Amino acid sequence: MVKSETKKQTNIYKNQSYWGEVLSRLRKNKMAMVSLYLLIIIIALCIIIPIISPYSIETTDMKNREQHPNSVHLLGTDKIGRDLFVRLFYAGRISLGLALAVVFLECLIGVVLGSLSGFYGGMIDAVIMRLAEIFLSFPFMMFCITVVAVFGNSIPTLIFVLALLSWPSIARIVRGQILTLREMEYMEACEALGINDVRRIFKHLLPNVLAYVIVYATLGMASVILTETSLSFLGLGVSPPTPTWGNMIQEARNMLIIQHKWWYWIPPGICIFISVMCFNILGDGMRDAIDPKMKR
Repeated sequence: MVKSETKKQTNIYKNQSYWGEVLSRLRKNKMAMVSLYLLIIIIALCIIIPIISPYSIETTDMKNREQHPNSVHLLGTDKIGRDLFVRLFYAGRISLGLALAVVFLECLIGVVLGSLSGFYGGMIDAVIMRLAEIFLSFPFMMFCITVVAVFGNSIPTLIFVLALLSWPSIARIVRGQILTLREMEYMEACEALGINDVRRIFKHLLPNVLAYVIVYATLGMASVILTETSLSFLGLGVSPPTPTWGNMIQEARNMLIIQHKWWYWIPPGICIFISVMCFNILGDGMRDAIDPKMKR
């Protein structure tokens, strides 16, 4: 009986899909799962709190400005009487949404160009890789300052700039994987069957690279959140009154506020810390689940 049950379990495991095995290994990583649950909670709060709160992010009350946290305003109010609790979670919508948009756009550009570079090689590979090196050589902060000065610091501008400077990294990853995959036997079989290039790339190559793209995107979310925070602190991020975690901290750069009005900057700082830490831990966990040989 024991042997038959063991054989059944072995067969079930063998029949699992690739992604089923990845999820199975990921579930065994307790830190990664805790990080995932924390991110789900943060995202849910960022969606729900601004909807159910009696205050909006633009509601001002000069009579109750700069209040300490209390039963009415859980995180106090700012200098023009806006409720900081609802602004904190609305800011999370903007910061996380901006990070998601940047990562999606950079992965879209990087995956397409990396696929073309790795699949065709030759002149196409040389041109795309030289283009990637040019973008990687741009002085990041100076480029951001220039673009913001010309086009303004709107959300679409930030998404465009950050994605434009970030796509070479994922393009190189995809190119490296496809250079290896295109020499495998199943790709030779595809060529022998006369399958066109588009189908070979998008149906037979990219699905095998998708796991690495997901890991990169997860880690990239943390990077974009920190970048937006840095730019906002320098006054180059999303412009007020639209709140982000970065510009909420930027409003507290005054030493008097830092010393005596902790509710201005500690809550967004905690949200940034938890989000970035969770994305990094989840990304590491997914990397280990996808390729156990990389586990340190």
